Parts: sequence; structure tokens; C-alpha cells
Amino acid sequence: MDKEILFRAGAVVYAKNIDRIARFYSELAELGIVEREPGFVVLESAAFQLVVVAVRPAIAARIAISAPPARREDAAVKLCFAVADLAAARACAADLGGELNAPEREWEFRGSRVCDGYDPEGNIFQVRAPLT
Repeated sequence: MDKEILFRAGAVVYAKNIDRIARFYSELAELGIVEREPGFVVLESAAFQLVVVAVRPAIAARIAISAPPARREDAAVKLCFAVADLAAARACAADLGGELNAPEREWEFRGSRVCDGYDPEGNIFQVRAPLT
């Protein structure tokens, strides 16, 4: 039986403040918000779906987010997004409460200029821009 594939790849990120994290990734990675419910937000592009899910209240009560947030560098998975320009992504991340590493910490990988950063809750992510 053939079934239609609804998306190509995706990820789920748990967040204390789903609206803030959804806005961050929507603007940074140009993902459209396609669904919003009290416990989750679905963001999509033609090739990727990101679901931002609310951390359960009992767990959220024990999570303290500092300013700036502490980087959660011990995670086993890192989200990676394609962007058109690292400087623009750096400015966008800063405007929305996150940060990209400084330009001197960028590197080249498989035809892209690459940089890591963190979102407003400290989750580590990576952006890649095409080399020009």
C-alpha cells in the first residue's frame, strides 16, 4: 500500500517557552508556523519540519533559564539549518535572545560556511550558508 510522505525530515525540540522558541526558529531558519496548539507549535519548510513541544509543567518548574542562557552542550543531537547568510543569521539570533558564535569560530564544511550557536533556552544548533 503506497502512502504519501508528508515531510522529508524533521526534529522535535522540547522548550519551556514554546512561543519564544518557535518564533526564534521560524525567523532564523525561515520555517513557517503551520499549526499552534497549547502544548506544541509545528514549523515547516518544503524539506523540514520542526515541532516545538512544551516541557511538562513539573519538569519546567525545575528548569532555570539564565540570561544569557547556559549552553546545553552535552546533548547528543544538534539541529542544523540552512541559511542564506551567516551575518544575517547572527543578527537575527541576537535579536531573538540567542547567539551565534563569533565569525572567527566559523569553518568550512562540504561547500558551506558553518557556525554553531544557541537558542533562547540554551539549545545548541548549527547554521550553514553556501560559500560564495
